[in-house]
Amino acid sequence: MTDATVSEPGHRLKPLSPAMLRELSVRSNLRGAVQSLGHYGMIVLVGALIWTSRHGVLWALPLMAVQGYLVAFLFMAVHETAHKTAFRSRGLNLAVGYLSAFIIGLPYEYYCLFHWDHHRYTQDPEKDPELIVGVKPASDTQLAMAYSGLLQVAGRLRLMLGHAVTGKVVVPWIPEGKRGTIVAEARAYVALYALLLALSLWFSSALLLWVWIVPLVIGQFFLRPYLYAEHTGCDRTRSAFENTRTTYTGTVVKWFAWNMPFHVEHHAYPSIPFHALPKLNAIVDGEIVYRGRGYIRTTGETWAWFRRQRQGS
Repeated sequence: MTDATVSEPGHRLKPLSPAMLRELSVRSNLRGAVQSLGHYGMIVLVGALIWTSRHGVLWALPLMAVQGYLVAFLFMAVHETAHKTAFRSRGLNLAVGYLSAFIIGLPYEYYCLFHWDHHRYTQDPEKDPELIVGVKPASDTQLAMAYSGLLQVAGRLRLMLGHAVTGKVVVPWIPEGKRGTIVAEARAYVALYALLLALSLWFSSALLLWVWIVPLVIGQFFLRPYLYAEHTGCDRTRSAFENTRTTYTGTVVKWFAWNMPFHVEHHAYPSIPFHALPKLNAIVDGEIVYRGRGYIRTTGETWAWFRRQRQGS
């Protein structure tokens, strides 16, 4: 992905100097290791607490909500490694990317191609995959279901199964030459999930259910509103500073989201790694058009936008 920020006529943007861009684009195995090990370390810790307190529902449910947040937000690890910016090492990017993608049920190679087109065609209703597959709610009930994230998870699992069973890939963001890879990947995922299920049944263990599957489902209630904040209600232009939203939030949220609340910055300069986005924000902050003030407030704004779209259609 290039770092050229395409702007509409009239939107003046002072680009980064080549030297500044090179400085910000330096990737780090150490920073990637600290981030990924910290994220996974929290998942292991909370998972152990869930397992030891699973017979006490009052303790287990809040812990599963926390675990859900942590596991669902491994999506950010998938996203950063898809850009190959989490680490300097390509091998480390792939290792963390494949593992994280498997945990959240999102085939890695498929997502890389999906996300490539999302960056190329952001906010283009005919070409942006996020808009093509996006839920278009016709009622408040459907809107609430969309914000739960459950429809999206069901949709991608259904697509993965379809690829595995039929051997066919028809979505337009997957090039002809990559379709065999996507089918093989889907079949590998399905086979590994089936193996884990068989092992759980063999050992009569509910470990994976309580520390992984149930939390992953719960976590969608946190992840989906976060993802809707990235572009919902923004302009349908080619400028990253107009078609994307940066949401200003707390340190903990930014950490577990791998600094992706700085989303305008990421779309404008996708080769800049997650750890440099706060510094980039300090440089380009004045250019940002859509600025979210925390995720609770921004979720209210995106919800209202969806309702206006429905009522105006």
